[in-house]
Amino acid sequence: MKQTHYQTDLIVLRSEMCMVLGMDRLLSEKEERDTLTWIDKIPFSRSKKNVSRDFSDGVMVAEIVKHYFPRIVDIHNYIASCNTQQKLSNWNLLNKRVFSKLDFYVSEDMVEKIVSSTPNVILPVLLLLKEKIENKLAQATRTQHYSRRQENLFSDVEIQQAEAGIMAQLEKMKIPEPTQEPQQLMFSPDMCRLTLRQVLLDKELLVLELQDILKSLQVKVNKLEELIQLKDKRIEHLTSLPEVFKTKLLLPG
Repeated sequence: MKQTHYQTDLIVLRSEMCMVLGMDRLLSEKEERDTLTWIDKIPFSRSKKNVSRDFSDGVMVAEIVKHYFPRIVDIHNYIASCNTQQKLSNWNLLNKRVFSKLDFYVSEDMVEKIVSSTPNVILPVLLLLKEKIENKLAQATRTQHYSRRQENLFSDVEIQQAEAGIMAQLEKMKIPEPTQEPQQLMFSPDMCRLTLRQVLLDKELLVLELQDILKSLQVKVNKLEELIQLKDKRIEHLTSLPEVFKTKLLLPG
C-alpha cells in the first residue's frame, strides 16, 4: 500500500523523535553497564547470549515490560522467531499496544536495525525504555501517596458534619400517607359501565399514589445506607488513631 503524505511525515517525525531521545547514539561505559545490570534482574524465558540477537524479535523486550506492568502485556501475542516478518510484527505490536502506554516509541528504521541484529543499536533503546519504566513507576507511587493523603484528609470532624447533614435531610423528609385505604371490591354483572370505569380510575390513582410513596421511601433508604457507610468510615478512622487521640475524640464537650 502506498504511503500518504501524512504517513510519510509521521514516519520522519518519529525518526527525528528517536534521534532527539538518543536512541541512535553510543552509550557511555556507565550507561551500558547500568543497562546490562538492569536487564540481568529480569527473569527471562530464555538465557541471554548475545544482546543484539537476543532482543531482535522483541519477545524479551515484551518480557521486560511484563515484569514491571503485567496488565499491559499479553506475552502470548509475541512469538519467538528468526523470521524477519515475525520479528517486525512483534515490534509493531509493541509500539501499538505497549510502548504507547509508556510514552515511548521505536521508529521503523530503528526497528529494522534491531531486527537485523545490528550491533550497538538495542542498548540505547533499552536504556530509554528503562528510564520510561522508572518514570512510570515513580508516577504510580506519587499517585498512590496522594490518594492516601486524600483519604486521611477526610477527618473525624468532617465525617460527623456529613452525618449531621444526612440526619437533617432525613428529618425534613416526610413520607406521605395514602389518601385512601386499599379496598377489595367485588365486581358484578349488575354494575353499570360508568360505575366500573370510576372504580378502575380510583384504583389507578391509588397505584400512582403508592408508587410516589415507594419512591420517597427508597430515597430515605438510600440516605440511611449512606449514613451507615459514614459511621463505618468513622469507626475505621477512630480505630486507626493512637489511643491518646481516641480518648480526646470520644470525651464529651
